[in-house]
Amino acid sequence: MRIFLDANVLFSAAKSDGAIRRLLALLAEAGHECHADTYVVEEARRNLALKAPGNLPVLDRLVARIHVAQIKASLAEAEAVRSLPEKDRPVLAAAIDLRCQALITGDRTHFGTLYGKTVGGVTIHSPRSLAEALLT
Repeated sequence: MRIFLDANVLFSAAKSDGAIRRLLALLAEAGHECHADTYVVEEARRNLALKAPGNLPVLDRLVARIHVAQIKASLAEAEAVRSLPEKDRPVLAAAIDLRCQALITGDRTHFGTLYGKTVGGVTIHSPRSLAEALLT
């Protein structure tokens, strides 16, 4: 399965050696492809530089193991994309443009109403729901 990683997932995986980092490792071991675009990678990098700059090398190692598209998403017409705050629209649009089957995000505030829903072929998941769907 092609899985798009939101910036908060990359940030969490880089910041601590916990559940999110382990989830990404398990997804890779199970043969799933993790994807991101430069927009989410740069957002994760900015936030990590502010909150845990010593972990930037960890982020670099994580990013080296995923597929990173150098594209600017074409803000798909899906109503759900337009209903998101402007800063989050490129995330879902990129997942759609990259033909990912899932988007994993911990952003319950902005994406929570979309958890479990499929938009443009992409099912939006929390880290927990994706783990339950794919790894149990």
